[in-house]
Amino acid sequence: MYRFGVDEAGKGPVLGSMFAACVVADADALPDGLRDSKKLSPARRDDLDAALRDAEGVRVGVAEIPVERIDDPATDMNTLTVDAHAAAIDAADAEGRGIVDAGDTSEERFAGRVREAANTDVNVTAEHGADEAYALVAAASVVAKVARDAHVAELSSEYSDVGSGYPSDPRTREFLAKYVGEHGIIPDCARASWSTCDDVLAAAEQSALSEF
Repeated sequence: MYRFGVDEAGKGPVLGSMFAACVVADADALPDGLRDSKKLSPARRDDLDAALRDAEGVRVGVAEIPVERIDDPATDMNTLTVDAHAAAIDAADAEGRGIVDAGDTSEERFAGRVREAANTDVNVTAEHGADEAYALVAAASVVAKVARDAHVAELSSEYSDVGSGYPSDPRTREFLAKYVGEHGIIPDCARASWSTCDDVLAAAEQSALSEF
């Protein structure tokens, strides 16, 4: 029986941090209705997150990987995802056997790296699609997504509407284009190493040249 589950949110956005969460619990302590966070409404995610934190016998740990680390050329997203999972396990003071959503093409390799990176002595298994198959990982998915959503809301409070932060979101691209147009640089909340930022800067430069 698995004692904990881990998942992350915010791996692919161009704006803001990535978050990982670890939920430690017995299966019968988990609230009903848990599933992959992407298939739940924001309100339902908030309710489940609150229920998990209030439930007796449930421990939650959250880890944040900020933009500065994501843009560090000395690392990569696979390593950062490993670090996030391991930090969440440590934050939850997890123990025993756990299941994590695989962040690598090799499930076995990802599990081994998370186990080695964690300060806690744990037995880790990784599977693709674990947030669909295991309630503990679905719970972690919900907690991580709520943390990520709260972070994006804070960015919108600071910068105005930034959208979801994903490159495919027109509101996010509009925010970046407007910010670069007004300031000439990428905002601090953006992952400057992402190609989306290069595209926005190139478009702004082309627009400026066309004015001459």
